[in-house]
Amino acid sequence: MKKRALLIGGFHKTHSLADILIERGYRVTAINASHPHCLELAQMNGVTVIHGDGTKPDVLQEADAQKVNLAIALTPKDADNLVACQLCKQKFHAQRTIALLNDPEKTAFLYKMGVDSVACAVNSITSMIEQQEFLHGIATLVPIGEGRLNIAEVPIAQTAPITGKKIWEIDLPPEVIIGCILRGDQSIVPRGDTRILAGDVLILISAGKQEMSAIQKLTGRS
Repeated sequence: MKKRALLIGGFHKTHSLADILIERGYRVTAINASHPHCLELAQMNGVTVIHGDGTKPDVLQEADAQKVNLAIALTPKDADNLVACQLCKQKFHAQRTIALLNDPEKTAFLYKMGVDSVACAVNSITSMIEQQEFLHGIATLVPIGEGRLNIAEVPIAQTAPITGKKIWEIDLPPEVIIGCILRGDQSIVPRGDTRILAGDVLILISAGKQEMSAIQKLTGRS
């Protein structure tokens, strides 16, 4: 069965991402409030187009948001992208959400509100799609030293089981450590009593093949 992607708002960005997603085997649905844009997007092979406001539950329902693996909000308004992602995640249970963000200072806030990934450019979204296909949308993994050591970048959502816990309270595999915490514009070297907050991005350093087990424990996703 083909994976499904929902693109909400945008036009040029939507056109570019739709091409990429189709090449990667997704069935793509696009929601757009502009009728002329809908007509142009409808000319793309493999794209189903819905005319409407992607922040409205009835429009998302019409677009079968409950069936999508990936929902990407691309409107020019950060607030609309947040609402669209929240609806897709909370009401329609989309597996993963990505919000395009114009104001980078809002990044931590969007993570705290439950958006899975936040990007400030389409090329960042493309990179996230590639990463998510490899690690199910949970982390960015970088092998070092011919694969003997891995560094993983793991965003922590409000619903993650470790949110609010201190480092010493987290049961990680013995070959995995949290090397750094990215919090807004801060880089924190963690100590045992450092508390994990929603919106944090954890930098994991692991040996062997323990990173996936650690990521599942940190995020609560299988």
